[in-house]
Amino acid sequence: MSIKPNSLPHSFTCSAALSRPGWPRVLVPPAVTGRHQTARRIAPIEILTGFESTYAPLHDRDVCETNGHVDRRCADLDLLAGTGVRRVRYPVRWHRVEETEGKLDWRETDEAMECLLERGLEPIADLLHHTSHPGWLDFADPRFSGAYLRYVEAFARRYPWIESYTLFNEPFSTLLLSGQVGAWPPYYDDLPGMIQLWNNVLPAWSEASRICRELLPNARHFHTDTCERHDGNTEAAALLNDRRFAVLDLLLGIDLDPDRPFFREMIAAGGADLLNMEPGHVDVVGLDYYAHNQWSHPKLDVDFAPTNRPCALSELIVEYWTRYQRPCLLGETNIRGTASDRATWFKYTLEQCEIAADAGVAMDGHCWYPFVDSCDWDSLLRRCEGHVDPVGIYSLDAQLDRQPSAISTSFALAAGGCRASELPAYEFQQPTAHWIRGWMPQMSDWEWQQPPEADRVPEAEAEAFDPLGALELTPA
Repeated sequence: MSIKPNSLPHSFTCSAALSRPGWPRVLVPPAVTGRHQTARRIAPIEILTGFESTYAPLHDRDVCETNGHVDRRCADLDLLAGTGVRRVRYPVRWHRVEETEGKLDWRETDEAMECLLERGLEPIADLLHHTSHPGWLDFADPRFSGAYLRYVEAFARRYPWIESYTLFNEPFSTLLLSGQVGAWPPYYDDLPGMIQLWNNVLPAWSEASRICRELLPNARHFHTDTCERHDGNTEAAALLNDRRFAVLDLLLGIDLDPDRPFFREMIAAGGADLLNMEPGHVDVVGLDYYAHNQWSHPKLDVDFAPTNRPCALSELIVEYWTRYQRPCLLGETNIRGTASDRATWFKYTLEQCEIAADAGVAMDGHCWYPFVDSCDWDSLLRRCEGHVDPVGIYSLDAQLDRQPSAISTSFALAAGGCRASELPAYEFQQPTAHWIRGWMPQMSDWEWQQPPEADRVPEAEAEAFDPLGALELTPA
């Protein structure tokens, strides 16, 4: 069973701005409508990808190991280079570099960097991806700041040629999961717990950005974090729409009004000193966008994701661009589902990047993440079973061999310069079609086709596949 756009109501979009007096106002140009109706003035959006590497300290394994990338690195990078992509978010695995405290072993990182450069691939070096810190450390440990800064400085001195780096992938969502949700070490489960981690980690992250700006003056710092929107006229929605900006605002030292809704909560939880944190440096704002990043809060005690009334991704991009006035990168996106579902989501997100660029945003690129399927994200890495997560450009089979699919073709076409309008739109299969039904009006002018036979999901099998899985989070 599939859903076609003409079976859904007429298109709608969100309000252009969520602001109050004293906040940066967000003005969305009329061109940002969720459909690509503007002239093709821009150059094609550059296509990027990356390799998932999150480390699970409880199991002493990371995703690069469970999905076979460590053993197949050169072959994977050959496959990537063959698509025409030239920039790739690539992990520097601190948990393997410093398995023993104070002893930094760069041999494997050297091999990886050489493998990338030999293929003409430019790494955006990812120095800390979620909980990919050494197993002897966590975000609450008083040793964190010193260890992290020592590691970052050593990296910058060893690889002075690096042109792009990410110092901490998704600091907000990582510290939420580690500090308030209780999913990751150190398993704190309330707001004071999260703010304790912010106090311990964010000043070190800011200092690391200043160190790298000095040691790598020609390189760019790519900040990446969740691209969110919370819909509803409730105090919870207002609080969470404020919270989504808090970490980057603190890093950059902007809009540090203690009366902001979330800052009031932060201060009450012990975070007052964060308002006096020395600002850091960011060159590119990476926006990590998934359907579950848009929530609805229709009542005070009710919330759910994804919302059934999402605004267009292009609107969100313009909102972040207007606030931060820095080039924007779609830092991550994917969707669980068949390969043809992924190909169609890729078309949608690329089109939305084109719309944002047409509206004046300096778009640095579109990054589908990851390049090959990851593993064990259905349990948020709380289990280590090698369970394949069907989100990659290349799919994993039972032997972990990389298999091409509909999205592999669309990805290569876009990497070669094709625009979203030139990519196929496959009818979404269930249950993904139900999961993202709110986005369908934004795609109503497309020409749809049946997916390849291998991707057609019989209705009877739909309930066996959970498109959200373990990523459904309570945001407050």
